[in-house]
Amino acid sequence: MYSERLQKMRTYFESGITRPYHFRKQQLILLQQTIKKYEKEINEALFTDLKKNAEEAYIGETGLIYAEIKLLLKRLKKWMKPQTVGTDMLNFPSASKIYRDPLGVVLIIAPWNYPFQLSLLPLVGAIAGGNCVVLKPSEFAPASASVIQKIIHQVFPAEYVLVAEGDGAAIIPAMTDAFRFDHIFYTGSIPVGKAIYASAAKNLIPVTLELGGKSPAIVEADADIKVAAKRIITGKFLNAGQTCIAPDYVLVNEEVKQQLVERMAESILSFYGSNAEESYEYGKIINERRFDKLVSYLQEGEIITGGKFNREKLYISPTILHQIKAGAAIMQDEIFGPLLPVISYKTTGEAIEIVKQHANPLALYLFTASNDKQQQWIANVPFGGGCINNTVMYFSNHRLPFGGVGNSGIGAYHGKYTFNVFTRLKPVMKSPVWFDPPIKYPPFKGKLNLFKMFKR
Repeated sequence: MYSERLQKMRTYFESGITRPYHFRKQQLILLQQTIKKYEKEINEALFTDLKKNAEEAYIGETGLIYAEIKLLLKRLKKWMKPQTVGTDMLNFPSASKIYRDPLGVVLIIAPWNYPFQLSLLPLVGAIAGGNCVVLKPSEFAPASASVIQKIIHQVFPAEYVLVAEGDGAAIIPAMTDAFRFDHIFYTGSIPVGKAIYASAAKNLIPVTLELGGKSPAIVEADADIKVAAKRIITGKFLNAGQTCIAPDYVLVNEEVKQQLVERMAESILSFYGSNAEESYEYGKIINERRFDKLVSYLQEGEIITGGKFNREKLYISPTILHQIKAGAAIMQDEIFGPLLPVISYKTTGEAIEIVKQHANPLALYLFTASNDKQQQWIANVPFGGGCINNTVMYFSNHRLPFGGVGNSGIGAYHGKYTFNVFTRLKPVMKSPVWFDPPIKYPPFKGKLNLFKMFKR
């Protein structure tokens, strides 16, 4: 089904049309203009799929795409220029440069939780890198996928950017069996990420995997509890908890647990009102399958606040739990929903060991006033990225690479790092012909000391 279309993309790329700076720049401008044209439809689609309001749609989706395009338009020409580097004495007077080459035809597989941002943010980086792109939006956010298809179809020819709609479990293997992509960029769950990695390995296709895991929020006894509560609740219940970098659980020093729990309950009431189901600020669960899984977790701990749900409306209230049962699934799985387990600890060392039981969190959020504790956590726990005295907001800073470590992902992107993902380093050394000393040619016998001198 896709073989012929993908081969046309290969031919289009090999024609060289996507390589010039002015072509890349023009495509980014066209995409930016078309997103703005369809912004109302984008917002309606996000409300249909996830009950996102217009402000959340801008902050978490379209606004980030606009910012990324703006940065690329400002910096792309500079990033495309070959970088001059030094040359060692053995090769003097040669000149050395590093070029940034497009990869070719790349596959971007996006998830459903931020369907526009996590589709188009890597797309704009791939375009800036000079590539052709197959974009697979999630079928679990159908309204968003439909608008994405409409935007891409209006802006780009299919041999340049192709949207592959439908069941990912069927379409992706069919494409990767029929065609060798030059890179696969996947955002989603760990199990699917492993399957994609295994499939890519058959043809040595490089991958970027943006996965998940259990991201902790740690509240030390010296933290500003009022601020910590507001920022944990904001990060956790954004998009009804369906955010890969949301705090998955809270570790709090037992001395301040009660105070923190009370403050977090107050923040939920302040942000979403007494009935979050009717709140403009609060979203819904993506589908019944996810809803049922999340509701099953409610039996695994004692509910402090929340715990209400409505399957017909795919609503689960913002919920805080504690006294989690031993071996509970809620502490083994990535929750990816509006349930927040709270676990107390006595010492920082004990808390670090708890975090290490859930290897390689995508994000870590630490609340403390102590520089020593900050360094202790940073030095002793591998994690993808994170914040001190905040949650999730580091994601919006394009100067910071975003990615996981170990089980939470491979590779990083955002800003220049996105451009780097979709280009490859091509080192080139240029040597003059006017300088041609015999030391560089055989026979080499007796020249060892000279070689050692030049390579020191």
